[in-house]
Amino acid sequence: MTALNRQIQNLRESGLLGQIIRFGVAGGLSTVIYSAVYLPLSLYVFDRKHAVYAVPFAFLVAVAAGYFLHSRWSFKGHGTRDPGAKQQVQFVMVQASGMALNAAITWFGTAVLGYPAWAPLLPAILMATVLTFLLNRQLVFK
Repeated sequence: MTALNRQIQNLRESGLLGQIIRFGVAGGLSTVIYSAVYLPLSLYVFDRKHAVYAVPFAFLVAVAAGYFLHSRWSFKGHGTRDPGAKQQVQFVMVQASGMALNAAITWFGTAVLGYPAWAPLLPAILMATVLTFLLNRQLVFK
């Protein structure tokens, strides 16, 4: 247990623990926004085999909110903030990689395995969250 306490203390001292917690909260808000767009579209607009069509719409809304949350809060005090559009483009590209992973998991779960539209949400969001945190920290807000 003391090794775990040491690791937590090291994360706290480096600022990484706070960053992870803020990223999780901001990501949770983005996920609520994403789900609020994705679920109605996938349930009422697109049929089950085409639920993946709702992903880009949900992505666009969630990424807009996510940029402001992550750039001003999650990664506050970490790295630099480029004054031009470069950082925003990088953020969108990182989020697009998360969307691609999310879409692949959604397609596989709904079209291939025949699960209901809500079933792939948790694994897709968890895997995309880990990927985008690492990429944002290393590439966007470095």
